[in-house]
Amino acid sequence: MTPEEMDARIVRYGDLRPCKTAFIDAHTPGSDQKENFTIIGGGVSESLDQHVHIAIPHGFNIGAAGQPPKCRNSLHSHRTAEVFFVLKGRWRFFWGRWGDAGEVVLEEGDIINIPTGIFRGFENIGTDYGMIMAILGGDDAGGGVIWAPQVIEDAADHGLVLGENGRLYDTKAGERLPEGLSPMPLLTEAELADYPEPEALDVVPGHVARCWDLVALAGRKPAKVIGETGLLRDKPGFEVDFVTRASASDAMHTHDRPSVLMPMHGHWRLFWEGGETVLNPGDTASVPADLPHGAVPAMTGEASLYHIVGTDDPAGPTWREG
Repeated sequence: MTPEEMDARIVRYGDLRPCKTAFIDAHTPGSDQKENFTIIGGGVSESLDQHVHIAIPHGFNIGAAGQPPKCRNSLHSHRTAEVFFVLKGRWRFFWGRWGDAGEVVLEEGDIINIPTGIFRGFENIGTDYGMIMAILGGDDAGGGVIWAPQVIEDAADHGLVLGENGRLYDTKAGERLPEGLSPMPLLTEAELADYPEPEALDVVPGHVARCWDLVALAGRKPAKVIGETGLLRDKPGFEVDFVTRASASDAMHTHDRPSVLMPMHGHWRLFWEGGETVLNPGDTASVPADLPHGAVPAMTGEASLYHIVGTDDPAGPTWREG
């Protein structure tokens, strides 16, 4: 693979193209300043304005959300895994029908594997623009987003209507639902009863990993963060490893499917048969299947990255043994 071919599979942080109209809460006060990014895969955006950086199927999607302080993402659910790690800032994740069942605060480098089947939201509680990176299970990410009823109702008050086709229509801009297309129906009370309300003590221990704990665990080999044998045991159709300077190897290796490297701290030298380049925090690199490659820190100082690769496990509800 030539350096030019690899460069086409690397999305640099500075080249990310945001969409400010990606979801139904794009006009709702408190959520109207967020920016969404679709980095790998089609994502779950409800707007035709969303730019997809790399459309190659990986078995999962990579995205990101950028938000100024006090901006939040509204309560929603997914049918497949939704994993976040904090690239910049300080974030509060909350969940439940009304967002008050439980919450946890994550700092830079922390990661959360949010259980499927619950409503969840998040907000930037830091003092500067923040960025979280997201991994969604499946190539189609479960077919889209399921919104809490009040989110759809609030959005309608501000001109946005979601059609049954999963697309947004801005009535304040003169758009209307196409003839024969109905609005996305609200979940009924019977359907809402199927969404659990777990407390923080039921979620945090098995679904949140702290960056500095992962640094300690990745002393000799990469720490398995998400996987059947991971610190956060799950089989969502992909595995996530945490690699540090101490656990990085200059030996080349391959995967039988595309893999993704996402630096958290420091600068990393990605090398392969045909060339090399440097990855920086916020960059996302997609390495082709069966390509011998490796990654090591390029400079002294703190260095860590998240590594994601698909598995043969079906993307679906959060898995627990037994």
